[in-house]
Amino acid sequence: MAKASDNLTKEQTKYGAFKYQLNLFFLAVSFFTRIPVPKSTRYSAYLLNCANRYFSLVGLFLGLVLASVYLVLGQIFPVDVAIIITMIISVLLTGAFHEDGLADMADGIGGALEVSRRLEIMKDSRLGTYGAITLMLALVLKFQLLVNIAHVGNIELITTLVLASSLSRAFAASLISTLPYVSEVSSSKSKPLANKQTVSDLLMLFAIGLIPLLLFSWLVSVALLCVLMFFQLGFSRWLKSRIGGFTGDCLGAAQQINELLIYLVVLAFLY
Repeated sequence: MAKASDNLTKEQTKYGAFKYQLNLFFLAVSFFTRIPVPKSTRYSAYLLNCANRYFSLVGLFLGLVLASVYLVLGQIFPVDVAIIITMIISVLLTGAFHEDGLADMADGIGGALEVSRRLEIMKDSRLGTYGAITLMLALVLKFQLLVNIAHVGNIELITTLVLASSLSRAFAASLISTLPYVSEVSSSKSKPLANKQTVSDLLMLFAIGLIPLLLFSWLVSVALLCVLMFFQLGFSRWLKSRIGGFTGDCLGAAQQINELLIYLVVLAFLY
């Protein structure tokens, strides 16, 4: 902890506190999306590890972009067409980063009994039966949920898009602070994110992720947090029992499942 604190102090002293934090945000954007960032953005494993505090801010930004895209498309196309195009743009913006994690986790945990074999399958770039089925069902469910929310109203859909994009990432990234990292660091996509989070990182993650809840009633907010916390507890225990901790793929899977849970809860209250 002292070493991390020393590194932080040196970085902030050298570049200034604001520029340092802005650099971390750009690193988070470059890691979690395909959106270009300034060429002057500094990179190191330590900096990228610190950048996980802005996971939910990246989600907030993506949610605002997708909400804007849907508002424009909704004026041109029917609801279902506008939503499917918005989903395609979402995948293009992130490079299917989280969807890939969901599919890989399903393949790994569903395709083997031994922990070492499960981790080996997760690293395989090929898509298996478990991953294909899981990804297909997740995308179909997401589409249906968004269409039904949109039929209630455009305001309901755009606020839910922003909330789901931000809050799902806050809960997913918080797994770093509660579970040990179990994959081979040298071959992992989440290599720089494998360390424990600091308390300030975790607070920043949720402070940003919770902002969109201000757009919802207290009852919906409480229900959402209860459902997500209950899932987080169960998912953490499940991962611990299946592979002994988390991998980068598990973080992506957690984001996708949390996003679906948010849509489900919101839709339940709308109906």
